[in-house]
Amino acid sequence: MTSARYFVPFAQLRQQPTILVDSTGLGAALTLAHWRGAVTPTPLRDDTSAGSVLRALHQPAMPGLEAQAVSANHFDVDGFVGVWSLLHPELALRHEHLLRLVATLGDFREIDWHDPQANHALQLVCWLNAEEKARFYEPFGAPARRRREDEASAEKFAWFLPRFAAVLENPTSERAVWLPEYERVQQAAAIMQSPATSLTPYSEIGLMVVRTPEPLPYYALFGPTAGFDMVLSLYDNQRYEFEYKYTTWIDLESRPTLPRLQLDALANRLNALEQTTRRWTHDGITDTGPLLRLSGKGLTKAQRYADPDQRPLYQSSIASEEIEREVVSFFQQGYATIEPRRYWTWAEIRAAGQ
Repeated sequence: MTSARYFVPFAQLRQQPTILVDSTGLGAALTLAHWRGAVTPTPLRDDTSAGSVLRALHQPAMPGLEAQAVSANHFDVDGFVGVWSLLHPELALRHEHLLRLVATLGDFREIDWHDPQANHALQLVCWLNAEEKARFYEPFGAPARRRREDEASAEKFAWFLPRFAAVLENPTSERAVWLPEYERVQQAAAIMQSPATSLTPYSEIGLMVVRTPEPLPYYALFGPTAGFDMVLSLYDNQRYEFEYKYTTWIDLESRPTLPRLQLDALANRLNALEQTTRRWTHDGITDTGPLLRLSGKGLTKAQRYADPDQRPLYQSSIASEEIEREVVSFFQQGYATIEPRRYWTWAEIRAAGQ
């Protein structure tokens, strides 16, 4: 299975039959995306967009797959792996499990340390992250440079696409690039697995409460939260952060989910309890990963997407046990009459939260 496919910038989508990855847009010959409401063919639906691409490569007769142009409207790990796999189908299928781990780690920040290929996946993601920041700009950083992501990201694809295969097959060749973040994540993962950290699952509402001394990189923090869609992080000195994971922004295929709830009432409740001058603020439910935190409104999208240990966290007057109780109670009440299912529309999500 040799590929004559090639990448085109998103603006050129309608100039030829094009496969669109991890994006939505009118005029695509085939859409392979896990975005909510994307027109990905039902047999190709997957948790990640790269997963949909890999499913498609197993079904070469799928209508639209004959298109040679491939595009995406942004650059991230999942989307890149999907685009690269369409351009290198034989190599992609040979490394299918590894590429699925890479896409999941990149998008959901989840990794199973027991998987024999977990370290390899982490090395690849750390290499992509390091080169992206060093040579271009951080995720969600295009607007600060007065550029449109769909245009600026084409330069990232042009640089990474011809280089990824060599690192995939021999990650030690780029060890100097990926090692700093890799070691940082490994050290944090050791803390997550140590007695310093405790995990309290509330499975009926999809919430994992993590108690750990200091903020940690997502790749470590979210590893043990696979299968959960909300994380409440309780750090020492009464510093807290709640997050809706990206798993409820997309159409998750592997399991049913509960819809996101508007966080206004929870923020109001915490503000009534808060004795400091800071206010509990939150992002809207259509944000990719809404945060609820003290003084969150001052953060840029790039800061919210960055690791928790890369942004300021403020001390609350509320005890951690009370925070946990309030958050759990809010979601238990909010979800009392809602059943988990797949393929919520944004309209249904907004209605569920009323």
